[in-house]
Amino acid sequence: MRADVVVIGAGVVGCSVAYHLAKSGGFTVSVVDRGGGSTERATGGFRTQFATPVNVRLSLLSLQKLLRFAEETGVEPGYRPCGYLFVAPTEPQLRSLREALAVQRAAGSDAARELSRAEVLACNPFVSPEGIAGGTFSPVDGFLRPGEIQRGYRDAALRLGVRFVQATVVALKQLRGRILEVATDAEVLPCGTVVNAAGPWAADVARLAAVDVPVTPLRRQVAVTAPTDALPASMPMTVFADGFHFRERDGRVLLLRPSAPAADPFDVSVDPAWVQSVLETAHARVPALRAVGVEASYAGLYEMSPDEHALLGFSAGAENLLLVNGSSGHGVMHAPALGQLAAELLTLGQTRSLDVSALRPSRFREGAPNPVRSLL
Repeated sequence: MRADVVVIGAGVVGCSVAYHLAKSGGFTVSVVDRGGGSTERATGGFRTQFATPVNVRLSLLSLQKLLRFAEETGVEPGYRPCGYLFVAPTEPQLRSLREALAVQRAAGSDAARELSRAEVLACNPFVSPEGIAGGTFSPVDGFLRPGEIQRGYRDAALRLGVRFVQATVVALKQLRGRILEVATDAEVLPCGTVVNAAGPWAADVARLAAVDVPVTPLRRQVAVTAPTDALPASMPMTVFADGFHFRERDGRVLLLRPSAPAADPFDVSVDPAWVQSVLETAHARVPALRAVGVEASYAGLYEMSPDEHALLGFSAGAENLLLVNGSSGHGVMHAPALGQLAAELLTLGQTRSLDVSALRPSRFREGAPNPVRSLL
């Protein structure tokens, strides 16, 4: 069955792209996915506190869309503005947060503010008072439900006539630099345009068209405590400068901290030593959790680009292959914006809502990556 656009990947980004394309009108859209993606493993944070203008603006556009999400799709996205609290144990780390605040304000986001040590402890009285120089907090940041955002876009796309196919893409057949067909293990789909929204598997999909996409998977592990009322549901996501962060979710606490990459980049097993280490950190920094143990753990995959920013634009190797990849841990929160922007690229030939030149895939070949100033 021919489709004007074939979207590869039915995670939250792929579903957002499909919905926004169908909503724009004039396109037949098919989405191909083999199952087993990473959206369901996301921890559900949303923030505007970034250190580069384009990520701040992506968050602001997504926030506008989250506030209209239920009206638009019929599904509640679970957005709760409990805030993000960034904690700096040292003065140099506090200066970095202060510099990020200046970037945010210049990009149009003035919700976040700097906190003194005393204000950090007032914002989250559950953290240990030792080793805190200050921090930043934004009351519009907070939480969302990744699965509900994915479901909302998928259900709305289905109502608009989008076809979803569970299959594995095995080939992208080309002629003179254009993809003509997407071949799966079940059928062949002639098409006009292909959207790569394959998340951590983006590079594998692109290689089928002899295109290099610099996206690699990175394991992120999560430790889940036993049920506890030690921390309130209204507590902000709390992030320390070394990457340790925690939040309450559904009567448990999620404990997270970056770890060394796994030997197999697609490995989603959990390292028991990491679980013990992150629990010890939690007990040291959050005294209320000292009597609470870990009951479960799991891991998911980030889709990392070299500069930790998304790729959004057409590839150089196949002129009708649109890349929406490499969100580097921010895919769920930026999915509403990325879907709309991708649809604009396909319908208008340019983005109307936001200047995304900083996300052009060619930036690495041009030697012009975004500065890597990751807050998380």
